[in-house]
Amino acid sequence: MKKILIVLVLLVCSIGCGIALPGSTTIYIVRHAEKDISDPKNQDPELSAEGKLRAADLAEKLKNEKLDAVFSTKYKRTGQTGAEVAKNNGINIQEYDGHNFKAISDLIKTKYKNRRILIVGHSNTVLELVEAFGATRPLPALTDEDYDFFFILKIDNMGKAALNVEQYGKQHRSSVLK
Repeated sequence: MKKILIVLVLLVCSIGCGIALPGSTTIYIVRHAEKDISDPKNQDPELSAEGKLRAADLAEKLKNEKLDAVFSTKYKRTGQTGAEVAKNNGINIQEYDGHNFKAISDLIKTKYKNRRILIVGHSNTVLELVEAFGATRPLPALTDEDYDFFFILKIDNMGKAALNVEQYGKQHRSSVLK
């Protein structure tokens, strides 16, 4: 009985003091890999040869992570970027609205709490996704040349977001982190 009381007191104190309990949600956010730009009129191009290599590099980077979900927008390039990762984890890619950042953030914070997720976005949505989860964007904007950023967002059980930025695949960027 004494042990239960001590645990309850520690639990109440840790919550009241803002100390995070074990466990966190890990969200990997990337921009889609390089797209085929041979037809400028094509609004939904597939990945280029370079993009297919980058998608394979993404799968390699995440090969030791058990992911619970992979999200991509409706475009071929985002789905193709995350396809091998999804296949390696035995899951299907889930489509999300690339401009409704609150919806995807709320979904992951509730349905995927304490899990690992990959979100594949676009140059004009990736940093907005980072902000939707409560982190500060590490640079003002992504350019059309920024393909190798690998954002790792951890949200603790108190809802506090911590962001780490890495690179994956061959370096391909023009932006510089703050």
